[in-house]
Amino acid sequence: MHIEFFTYSSARLWGIRLDGSDLRVHAAEATRPLWLLEKRSYERTPEDTENFLFRQYAGLTESDLRDPVRHFLGEADDDLRHAPTGATAVLGCSCSIWDCWPLFTAITATPETVTWSAFHQPHRPAWGELAMGPYVFPRPAYEEALTRVAHLAEDPFTALPPSGAVRGT
Repeated sequence: MHIEFFTYSSARLWGIRLDGSDLRVHAAEATRPLWLLEKRSYERTPEDTENFLFRQYAGLTESDLRDPVRHFLGEADDDLRHAPTGATAVLGCSCSIWDCWPLFTAITATPETVTWSAFHQPHRPAWGELAMGPYVFPRPAYEEALTRVAHLAEDPFTALPPSGAVRGT
């Protein structure tokens, strides 16, 4: 699996692509069946639901991450970890307060690989582990991706992908 890190907007939010697909797409697909059980009254149309699913998360700010390399190698500061599990936040809420709606994953680094597994949303414990991953990256390529972070003026995730665009999330 290939990973790409990038920053976007003046807030320098950290975005992540897995095999070319934004991590937010993977999260939307994994949470779709769970959210549909909780459908809210303000989601009046299928378009509202899709917009909600794909816009529930945003990247973490550079200032929140402090040291992005350490963070994404599983050595995040305590305030960006899920205390009960030790998992690391990889996305935050789209409202700009990351811990309002974080996406956590266990990041395990060995000399050969970096693995992301056990994704979960702490504000919905009943959801359990999300149907995402595990994602295994060769460590040399992963570390290189952390040193080649492109900055984009705007969020590249502007058009909603078709439902089911990512399989095997």
